[in-house]
Amino acid sequence: MSVTPAGASPGGIGLRLVDVPLTAQSDPRARLYIVDHLAPGTAVQRRVEVSSTAGSTTHVGLYAAAATLAKGTFLGAAGHTANDLSTWTSVSPDASDLPADGRVTAVVTLSVPRDATPGERYGVVWAEARSVERGGVTQVSRVGIRLYVSVGTGGLPAPGFAIDSLTAERSAAGRPTIVATVRNTGRRALDMTGTLRLSAGPGGLSAGPFPANLGTTLAVGDTEPVTIGLDPRLPAGPWNAEITLRSGLVEHVARATVTFPDTGAAAPVSTRPDRRGRVPAVAVLLLGAVAVLVTLQRKRLRARR
Repeated sequence: MSVTPAGASPGGIGLRLVDVPLTAQSDPRARLYIVDHLAPGTAVQRRVEVSSTAGSTTHVGLYAAAATLAKGTFLGAAGHTANDLSTWTSVSPDASDLPADGRVTAVVTLSVPRDATPGERYGVVWAEARSVERGGVTQVSRVGIRLYVSVGTGGLPAPGFAIDSLTAERSAAGRPTIVATVRNTGRRALDMTGTLRLSAGPGGLSAGPFPANLGTTLAVGDTEPVTIGLDPRLPAGPWNAEITLRSGLVEHVARATVTFPDTGAAAPVSTRPDRRGRVPAVAVLLLGAVAVLVTLQRKRLRARR
């Protein structure tokens, strides 16, 4: 199943991240998910809050399980399926009886073994509630917080992406759509968000911004489409299209001239990148330096203990 940002579930439970690491205060992803870069042999803790909107006491289990990236989607594995990251992750308490409208804070501990190999792993911290319906059918409701954990020495692996082309399409219902082909050129998975603006259209028309569909996650080395649905009343064009996409602190702007076909999809149009839309490399280097200092401080604290 895909995992969206945690919130309240239909079953009456919610889950949110309380702690954001100092090295990621300005990263929007780190406010929703547990995103970290850890050296082998280190451990970190993050607090999460579980809440209930049910009208009676709800028993909630807390645990970590595996996740994968496939075809632009972050997929939480079924049940308690394990992988490396989930076996390194513990939650305390691992269960709680939440009263009506109650809340409890739990601590998620990530302990990376000394022999862990470099690379990025994915998982989910789940809050799960079960109820028995009439007829003996057990209903399971769960909400999760994604885990993006990179293992390795040194600074933060650099994220990056490229917007290769824009394709103008028209749905069967006649709605115009722009599909951006995005390639992950960095060393971290990306969660894409962004907007599209149209200008210099027929009669000098402008339109937008139109939001990109959320939920596209690019694994390292992957190329996936990011779709932007537009107003059905837009004329065919031509239009000057400007798309702005971002993942965390990395942002790119690209432009192309597009015309919407009567049906189907037009040929992809290569984009003209706008270098002003990029996060300066010095910013990535500074983030890496801060991460190194934090790691050294953790080692000093452990040595004192």
